Amino acid sequence: QVQLVESGGGLVQTGGSLRLSCAASGSISSTNDMGWYRQAPGKQREFLARITNGSIPTYAASVKGRFTISRDNAKNTVYLQMNSLKPEDTAVYYCTRTIGTIVVGPWGQGTQVTVSS
Repeated sequence: QVQLVESGGGLVQTGGSLRLSCAASGSISSTNDMGWYRQAPGKQREFLARITNGSIPTYAASVKGRFTISRDNAKNTVYLQMNSLKPEDTAVYYCTRTIGTIVVGPWGQGTQVTVSS
């Protein structure tokens, strides 16, 4: 049973950067695609980025060019580098396993990102 733990969130000013990590307790190197999502207060959970087990990324239009997803299968960890952050990026950020666009789960506890204006 894979468990996911997100970390790296925090408070940052507009234009700043953060690097989120998603550590898996089990292996993610076999067939799992991995995805990052976020949920702002009062809003639905939103897809941000996905990376295949072959490290091919896909991004939502809202973050393309600012966010970069990567993975290190040897460390069972997926990363989300976030640059040029905006106040509207404020949310709880989650990672999960996917098969293409289908969320397989589980979800981690999330990590809070707050961008001040």
